[in-house]
Amino acid sequence: MLATPLWAAQSTADTSFQNIYQQEWAWRTGQSGVSTSGESQPNDGRLDDVDAASQQQRLEYWQHVLKQLDGIDVAQLSPANRVNAAVYREQIGNFVADQHFANWQMPFNSDSAFWSDVGYELDGGKLRTVDDYHKYLAKLDQVPAYFDQQIANMQLGLKRGFSVPRAVLNGRDVSIAAVAELKDPTESTFYKPFKQLPASISADDAQALQGEAVQRIRDDVIPAYAKLLTFFRNEYVPQARTTLAAEAMPDGKAYYHQQIHEYTTLDLSPDAIHQIGLDQVAKIHAQMLDTMAQTGFKGSFADFLHFLRTDPQFYAKTPQELLDRSAWVAKEVDGQVGKLFGHLPRERFTIEPVPDAIAPYYTSGRGGPDVYLVNTYDLPSRPLYNMPALTLHESYPGHALQLELADEQHDQPDFRRNGYISAYGEGWGLYSEFLGNEMGIYKTPYEQFGFLSYQMWRACRLVVDTGIHHLGWSRQQAIDYMTQNTALSDREIANEVDRYISWPGQALSYELGYLKILELRAKAEKALGPKFDIRHFHDTVLSIGSVPLPVLEQRINQFIADGGPEPDYGCDCAKKQMPP
Repeated sequence: MLATPLWAAQSTADTSFQNIYQQEWAWRTGQSGVSTSGESQPNDGRLDDVDAASQQQRLEYWQHVLKQLDGIDVAQLSPANRVNAAVYREQIGNFVADQHFANWQMPFNSDSAFWSDVGYELDGGKLRTVDDYHKYLAKLDQVPAYFDQQIANMQLGLKRGFSVPRAVLNGRDVSIAAVAELKDPTESTFYKPFKQLPASISADDAQALQGEAVQRIRDDVIPAYAKLLTFFRNEYVPQARTTLAAEAMPDGKAYYHQQIHEYTTLDLSPDAIHQIGLDQVAKIHAQMLDTMAQTGFKGSFADFLHFLRTDPQFYAKTPQELLDRSAWVAKEVDGQVGKLFGHLPRERFTIEPVPDAIAPYYTSGRGGPDVYLVNTYDLPSRPLYNMPALTLHESYPGHALQLELADEQHDQPDFRRNGYISAYGEGWGLYSEFLGNEMGIYKTPYEQFGFLSYQMWRACRLVVDTGIHHLGWSRQQAIDYMTQNTALSDREIANEVDRYISWPGQALSYELGYLKILELRAKAEKALGPKFDIRHFHDTVLSIGSVPLPVLEQRINQFIADGGPEPDYGCDCAKKQMPP
């Protein structure tokens, strides 16, 4: 009998692998509360069961998927599917680990929460037809049961000491109360889609839909939030753990190690990461001193930070001024981005303020493929000299650009197009701030210092996250370290430290991802010499999509071996024609 030809074996392996991930993706998109690296995953808005029995089913399902993957001979896969398989195994492995540690028993942190995400998941902004609105209303019916299951999950976490630390819970009930204490259902964000219905919907239908929305919000949604608020204040906060470290929780050392791996895609020890952070802090501090000297300031470094935090010249007088400054920077980038990228997405993003209900404890900004949110709350804590770096990170060439291009890559499996690996995505965002130097975005020494302060902020995260979760640092110790080394405002520092406390490991992804991209760029520049084209390098990094850092390194090694060519992007995106 003739041996099976190689191409047939490859075809069989590819088909088997594709069947696994296609079936799993179809199953996954029917689930709620499924995420990659802690980031929200798009679905059709269903609020499915998230109770303990459903969580056990998820664990068993993904364990079965891993066993199926073990039966695939990766060497027999096509080159494209080898990359897919590496990304997919990492993704499923993290799902299994999250279920093993029962992360679902802590369904919120100081940065994000299921009760804030639920409006996004219902996705009321994309309603077009009467049927769309009826489906939206049906989802509102699910909110009480969904919240009851989340409350039961949090009670299980409290019983075993697996909770958000009490030290960071102050004020976290504000976003719950914003709904729970509403007197007028039409003032709820849930009612927003009904304020101006499409012209294609008749007046009678519109009136009926609006009436039903008021009833659902009044009778279902607001009481569900009120019940959650009572639980949060009367049970969760009093019973929450008094420790801070992830390693202080059940099976804490293994849990923190897994969080490190999930968010960095690297197998580094907390001590090694802490030392990398200390080294980067020392390096950036020297650069900050040089930039401070360029401003002509005559005092100490601490005096300079105080000056930056308190002088009115550095702060917007109105929320609109802060938004306008962000928009100006984004438009400046538009004029430069084609020099560094050969391919640009067709999608566009807008700039909006962070919603009032979450603004007090939200980050300074957050970017996605369609919107760049700018926090206009408490203007004295939002210095203008930070806006160039923030905008580069959150919009172009950072998150908005990267996520738009990922969305346009229709040749990639859904689990990659819609997945988000923090080390890659946040590393790219921080690298985008660095590119501001090459685009001429930082026009004054103060804006340059803002860039360095943001660099220092991410380096400090390596020190602070490992300090809190591994070395036993207190909250105040972390705040003091950030205050002494960055120009961030007191509010920003407190919010950030609380975020690191309640979200172990996530803060490590930025600096480690950034350092890896810088390392790979330097390697390519040295290896390729005059053949190196920065546009081809950037396009190659972005064309592979959100991947673990070792997979990105393999791709750049291949880029170097191939002579640094322009990649086949495989997306419906615009090509920027530039002279050589």
